[in-house]
Amino acid sequence: MSRKTAFLVLAIIGFIAPYYFFLQVNDFDLTALFQQFTASKILSGTAMDLLVSVIVFWFFMFTEAKKLDMKNTWVYLLATFLIGLSFALPLFLYFRERKMEGK
Repeated sequence: MSRKTAFLVLAIIGFIAPYYFFLQVNDFDLTALFQQFTASKILSGTAMDLLVSVIVFWFFMFTEAKKLDMKNTWVYLLATFLIGLSFALPLFLYFRERKMEGK
């Protein structure tokens, strides 16, 4: 399996896996979500780890996209907000591989 194919498979898994759980929530409450993340030190640490990882991804994404002259970087930001890092990162890496192959 090529790296490009692996990134595409991981993006698909990264889309399906979170939504498997998200779709089981009857009424999404952002305030309750924040309260649950701050309810314990372990969940707070996990939330901070995820936040830092997202920031690192965005920095990497913007610098790589600029270097490779990739367009539509807003798609990866939207993917991060609507689905999550588990989808946005491998999606970006997939298109990065495609761009690098095209050079």
